[in-house]
Amino acid sequence: MRVFNCDHCGHLVFFDSVQCLHCGNALAFLPDALVMAALAPAPQQGPGLWQRVGPGGGGALYRMCQNHTEHQACNFAVPAGDAQALCPSCRQTRSMPDVSEPAHMGRWMQIESAKRRLFYSLARLGLEPAPGRSGPVFDLLAEEPGGPPVLTGHHNGTITLNVAEADDDERARRRIALGEPYRTLIGHLRHESGHFYWDQLVRDGGWLDGFRQRFGDERQDYAAALEAHYAKGNDGGDWATNHVSAYAAAHPWEDWAETWAHYLHMIDLLETSASYATEVTVPGIYGAQHSRAVDPFGSPAPDFDSMLRHLVPLTLLLNSLTRSLGQLDAYPFALAEQALAKLRFVHDVVRAAGQQPAAPAATAATLPQAPAPVAPSVIKKIAKK
Repeated sequence: MRVFNCDHCGHLVFFDSVQCLHCGNALAFLPDALVMAALAPAPQQGPGLWQRVGPGGGGALYRMCQNHTEHQACNFAVPAGDAQALCPSCRQTRSMPDVSEPAHMGRWMQIESAKRRLFYSLARLGLEPAPGRSGPVFDLLAEEPGGPPVLTGHHNGTITLNVAEADDDERARRRIALGEPYRTLIGHLRHESGHFYWDQLVRDGGWLDGFRQRFGDERQDYAAALEAHYAKGNDGGDWATNHVSAYAAAHPWEDWAETWAHYLHMIDLLETSASYATEVTVPGIYGAQHSRAVDPFGSPAPDFDSMLRHLVPLTLLLNSLTRSLGQLDAYPFALAEQALAKLRFVHDVVRAAGQQPAAPAATAATLPQAPAPVAPSVIKKIAKK
């Protein structure tokens, strides 16, 4: 994620900022323009309206997302003429826990924050709104005493997430129990979005033959494959020679989703690095190797090899810094050649899709109004990822 500057005073601000600490102006992220903007109340223009005050804003009018005005839970704004009360990210949430319970409120806010980051990355890649439809729908659900377990997964355009994953202690417990090196909210959302975009871009986008050549035949029994994976455990087999993670070896669909998530990790890391104009020098006995930041959204767009050349030294630096603080590696991955080839395939699919015209933004009428039935053959266990 890049850093931003207040477009009123130029002070450094961030994607989650709601106020510039230098000039005091209110801030909101504008998903229609993908910029952070300074806003001033404009009640004379209409109730609840805000006006851009930066030199490049032209005095455009916006409304804060309803989740901001009611819960202080979002920092996106929508154009004044938009009929939707919610921003494009929040309106994708179809079901949410009872936020009158404080614990659920905190979990929901954390998940929505991660969702906005996912929305930003996908929008920058030209994938949000999703080609041909309104985008994924999210059911953010809490388990109730005596009720059925909430299973994290994707089915027919709906991403379900157990809100317990927003609890650091619960997420860490599951990560340790499963022997996973990495488990985060943004990782969950990126992974599940991969299943959504597999339907959109691979199955329906002309890439199915190439996918099967690279990832395998997804028509193999999914439920049986997952059952075998969980019976074997994450340490079984030689998954590291061909996959980005142990879970990716379970089934071609999961291989794609894990690789897709990893591609979004890579894009976000590189954009952050470019935002800070990072230069990394890796010392060596045969001379130092120098690497300069590569902006994945630069013009002209960098090729995959250029991005990879900066990712490797960047992650070496990142892990060295976290170890200096006594923390686990922030990037606990070592990618073999076959895994990199799959990442390249995802890159090619994304670049091709991002050049297509975007679909119209979602409206309330286009979103499903009731949870879709979840077939056992396409659901994931709550323990996964």
